[in-house]
Amino acid sequence: MIPAPSGATRLHIIVGDPIAQVRSPAGVSAAFAARGHDGILVPVQVSAADLPDFLSLVTRLKNLDGIVVTIPHKFACYQACTSATERAHFLRTVNLMCRRADGAWHGDMVDGLGFVGAARAKGINPKGMRALLVGAGGAGSAIALALVEAGVSELAIHDSAVERRDALIGQLDRLGKASVQVGTADPAGFDFVANATPAGMKDGDPLPVDVTRLAPWAYCGCVITKPEISPFIAEARKRGCVTATGTDMYQQHQSIMVDFLLGTDGT
Repeated sequence: MIPAPSGATRLHIIVGDPIAQVRSPAGVSAAFAARGHDGILVPVQVSAADLPDFLSLVTRLKNLDGIVVTIPHKFACYQACTSATERAHFLRTVNLMCRRADGAWHGDMVDGLGFVGAARAKGINPKGMRALLVGAGGAGSAIALALVEAGVSELAIHDSAVERRDALIGQLDRLGKASVQVGTADPAGFDFVANATPAGMKDGDPLPVDVTRLAPWAYCGCVITKPEISPFIAEARKRGCVTATGTDMYQQHQSIMVDFLLGTDGT
């Protein structure tokens, strides 16, 4: 049970636009309580146009200790960080911001850890797999790096934002850890298919891939938490695929988030 907040309660916020789909406020607040920390996480909806003014304001709030970042602010919030982890610097994007002792922000990007952790929790080891990733935004970039670090043999990236896609492919290819190339919406021949786009959050959204081309042995993962079973995941399950939802992903990285926000992760 989450204790009632008081004037001494430390504040954390999750910022995005939209924001109604996020599941983390209750879970993170409960995790704070379980660790004996008097803190809460609350959702805040802020447009991209208003984000600079918002960050300028919240930086001056003396009882605000951390920020969780969701779509579409992950790249912009990286720019607000004075320091960051190695993976966040590599990707130039963050989904977590923790207040340093000097009042500046320290950032990290853990979406990829949660996504790959969800796959492993389902018994899927990405090592040696051919992977298709749809979406090269903040979450997609983090998932791409995590898949390469996990040892996939090949990673194909599909995104309609060609410049963003190609920049990510070039960056990952230079690591020399996997073959990274341009992908399409055709998942045929891939063992691991990842949706890192919002496709499916709204009624009538197109599916991120041609699900008729999915192999029944393919693993399918999705970042969407609302609806909990996205249309992509529902179709993949009909074809016998092992799947993980955005909620599965969140459950895998909640403890990582809490460690970072409380400064107990060692970064």
